[in-house]
Amino acid sequence: MKSKQLPNRILLSEREIPKKWYNIAADLEEKPRPPLDAETRQPISPDKLSAIFPQRLIEQEVSSKKFIKIPEELLKAYAKWRPTPLVRARGLEELLETPAHIYFKNESVSPAGSHKLNTALAQAYYNKLEGVKRLVTETGAGQWGSALAMACNHFELGCKVYMVRSSYDQKPYRRTMMRMWGAEVSASPSEETRAGREILNQHPDSSGSLGIAISEAVEVAASDAETKYSLGSVLNHVLLHQTIIGEEALKQMDKVEEYPDTIIGCVGGGSNFSGFAFPFIREKLEDKTRAKKLRVIAVEPSACPTLTRGVFAYDYGDTAGLTPLLPMYSLGHDYIPPAIHAGGLRYHGMAPLVSLLVSAGIIQPVAYTQNEVFDAALKFARSEGIIPAPESSHAIRATIDEALRAKSEGKKEVIVFNLSGHGHFDMSAYDDYLQGRLADSTIDEEDLQKYLNQLRHQSFPV
Repeated sequence: MKSKQLPNRILLSEREIPKKWYNIAADLEEKPRPPLDAETRQPISPDKLSAIFPQRLIEQEVSSKKFIKIPEELLKAYAKWRPTPLVRARGLEELLETPAHIYFKNESVSPAGSHKLNTALAQAYYNKLEGVKRLVTETGAGQWGSALAMACNHFELGCKVYMVRSSYDQKPYRRTMMRMWGAEVSASPSEETRAGREILNQHPDSSGSLGIAISEAVEVAASDAETKYSLGSVLNHVLLHQTIIGEEALKQMDKVEEYPDTIIGCVGGGSNFSGFAFPFIREKLEDKTRAKKLRVIAVEPSACPTLTRGVFAYDYGDTAGLTPLLPMYSLGHDYIPPAIHAGGLRYHGMAPLVSLLVSAGIIQPVAYTQNEVFDAALKFARSEGIIPAPESSHAIRATIDEALRAKSEGKKEVIVFNLSGHGHFDMSAYDDYLQGRLADSTIDEEDLQKYLNQLRHQSFPV
């Protein structure tokens, strides 16, 4: 490697924006199992899905096509900030004194501050085509809610967001962003829905969870003919829209004539990780020479260890059991994870496609504590000048550990991670860390084992 000849920022022109999304399901030998109807335990019918999703998104959800064309109107919207840069993290390399080359795909440059806008615009676009008037959704840390609010504003749709209570309180400026783009925002659990009221009756001080917020949003969508539900992660069509990230990254790596030995992303529901990793995994599945030794690492919080400690089984995507049953790694839909600052990773389940690839050994999951993650974020901020989101900092933590391993082994490896969003609205969390007040959230082991055992013994295992 001749590091002096490699640029710090690898850019693409607007005309190089990928024109197609990649559907990894088309390349898998073991095909994903279908969602099940919660009542019949049989594969759910498109008619039932159409109650909350538009037809075009349902078609993408079950598609077997390898590539799906991105509509021209969406490409024009993407061009406001795409292509995003791939950046050589020379400052971090110098700090770690590692021979590894570290790159990151910077998705924080989107107007909403994260990767979420890639699918938010797509979902708003397809709903607009079908005559939908309003979208309703949940959000954890607020990145998804912000992105959907902006997308709905762009396509002149109403927007309702149920924001997990712990993040609603911790990150007030996220909800301000949503309201600036015209969205209505409520803390979840709320008194507005049956699902929310039931939780509050049992747990008046509930910090909420993504599972609860999903229940509230789905309930609203199912009760209003002009409203559809929009999901920011987990489902196949959402992951599909995010693959524009990895398709760009492949082109950018080609420009510097390097190829990753290891790719890394944080995982909550799986969207940013999948969007970044799936195009690279495609080359591994195709047995391309350069990808044969590729390692793929998915990083989650130890306070919500869905992949590292969960059970691969059919489970509900929400707390109230209103969604179809999904084949995924799960901690149990009733399980409420501790209120960590990385609210976007605080979800009991994992995308079925990610779950399948973890089960097959193609993706390696790891977990870190909150303080380990914030230590990595501080190193990155001081060496690269970018304050990362707590979610993205999980990927940075693993990247640092991989770079130090390469150093100890004397290997000149190439490590690439996805910086899924910035942390400009996470200052209270960073202040807690700098003041020594940030605690590592601990899991109630007895509670967790209860829900894991329920999954193991249910009558519809994967």
